[in-house]
Amino acid sequence: MNYQLALTESEKRLRDIELALNESSIVVITDNKGTIQFANDKFCKISKYSQKEIIGSKHNIINSGHHDLNFFKEMWRTISNGIVWRGEIKNKAKDGSYYWVHTTIVPYLAGKGEPYQYIAIRHDITKRKQYEEQIELMAYYDSLTSLPNRNLLNKWVMERPLKKEDIISVLFLDLDRFKSINDNFGHDTGDLVLKEVARRLRNCLRKSDFISRQGGDEFIIILDDMYSKQDSISVATKISNQLALPYRINNNNVITSTSIGISMGTIRDDSCICSDFIETLIKHADNAMYHAKKQGGNTHCFNTPYQNHQLERYYQIEQEIKKALGQEQLSIVYQPLINLNSTEVIGVEALLRWNNPRLGKVSPLEFIPLLEEFGLIIPVSKWILKTVCNQLRIWRNNGVLLEKIAINISPIQFRDHMFAEDLKQILEEAQIEPSFLELEITEGTLLNITESTRTLKELKNLGVRISIDDFGTGYSSLSYLKQLPIDSLKIDKSFIDELDVDGKIIVNTIVNMGRNLNFTIIAEGIEKKEQLQYLKGLDCHEGQGYYWSKPLPSEDIAGIYHNSVIYRPKILKIE
Repeated sequence: MNYQLALTESEKRLRDIELALNESSIVVITDNKGTIQFANDKFCKISKYSQKEIIGSKHNIINSGHHDLNFFKEMWRTISNGIVWRGEIKNKAKDGSYYWVHTTIVPYLAGKGEPYQYIAIRHDITKRKQYEEQIELMAYYDSLTSLPNRNLLNKWVMERPLKKEDIISVLFLDLDRFKSINDNFGHDTGDLVLKEVARRLRNCLRKSDFISRQGGDEFIIILDDMYSKQDSISVATKISNQLALPYRINNNNVITSTSIGISMGTIRDDSCICSDFIETLIKHADNAMYHAKKQGGNTHCFNTPYQNHQLERYYQIEQEIKKALGQEQLSIVYQPLINLNSTEVIGVEALLRWNNPRLGKVSPLEFIPLLEEFGLIIPVSKWILKTVCNQLRIWRNNGVLLEKIAINISPIQFRDHMFAEDLKQILEEAQIEPSFLELEITEGTLLNITESTRTLKELKNLGVRISIDDFGTGYSSLSYLKQLPIDSLKIDKSFIDELDVDGKIIVNTIVNMGRNLNFTIIAEGIEKKEQLQYLKGLDCHEGQGYYWSKPLPSEDIAGIYHNSVIYRPKILKIE
């Protein structure tokens, strides 16, 4: 076609079109090959190309790459058949910016009924599309990490085609001790950790894998084409290693790890409903993650029927624990604390127990985390403190002159700003000298050294003793230990259980270090004579364990105490 003739005809047609359109319309005329023959000023303004640059160019000069090949095949199929096409297109301007237009393409037919020109009439809808994108971001993406949220996961699952023999692997992740990070360093630090976790997860995965944040510190990953259990384990191991690396946040080294539950499934039926299939895998992976948590975290577990049973028990405990205190199902038992040199009973440790009419005796390892999770630990802890202090007063009035009574303090209770004041009131009401009370806190409670030091000083000002429980299993810095107002270190039972060559080195190191820092050293979990002899040889100060006695009801402690010196376990009539 003669371009000068085409240009003249296009100009005339354009003038006729512009009369029928409002002044905001963007108009382009191309030949049937997509070469631009004419464009109005509105097109040049939005595309950033001049008339000279645009005339004679292919229309794909403004292709943004946003739309796939099928999109344009369908458009050309429609207009080539002489049918008007309407749709929304994202284009790219000369300066690299993007804009959206609502487009109507009208084919002009030649004598044989075939199009020889196309007139594209557009309206700028960029602002509307930006609003829509913002709404979509709010609806489908996590605002903190920019990862897909559960809504987008559900949408992805509904739209993803599955076929028979497809293998899907689901990983359910939950960060370990993340609540301690928020409590010790603040939620701003916790948010920065979550953003870094998201970045590390992206780097561990392929583009075809789907990752979403479920809220809090939980993440779900769906792995495509994981054909073996070992493949899933390799991904989980890679993720665990990356997330366990320290996070440098605001000049603090923040440490966490992750518990990962894994489930895998193969489509066995062509009629399988994708959403139901993957939702089941997610539930199973969640069960396995809970089992990994029960093993101490920083590990991964595959789903098994046993884990499903465990999760069912978890939900039963969850229902019952909320009414335990009100129905007086909780009780306290006391385990004697022995001076290893004199073998005298010098104190006891108070331990919480729960006997539920429906579930029977429930382990503290099961129910105490739930008390913390449901916000019940502070009222329960106050009840424990009152009960123990009153019991200590009763003992002393009856000649049971124990030197101390130890109580485990939850990190949540320790961080309660009213803790010291509440404790002071409890001691005054029970008329108990504060020095008889020894509060046991874990190393993890001391992650925020500044806040911990303030609270410890408040407690020491009351006159109570402070002991670090389960010492050796946390992340204490020796430089911090010597600065803290601590009275005792309690060696974790796991080190006493295995006094092999390595175990003896660890115990020996803890005892020597503690003695050099003038701490009282306490060993828990002593069950064998050989353990006792080894600890006495190290000049360990105090101990407790089934070698002497299991935890006992309060009424049995008087008899134990008045049998003033313990020489053999049988004196305590261990059942």
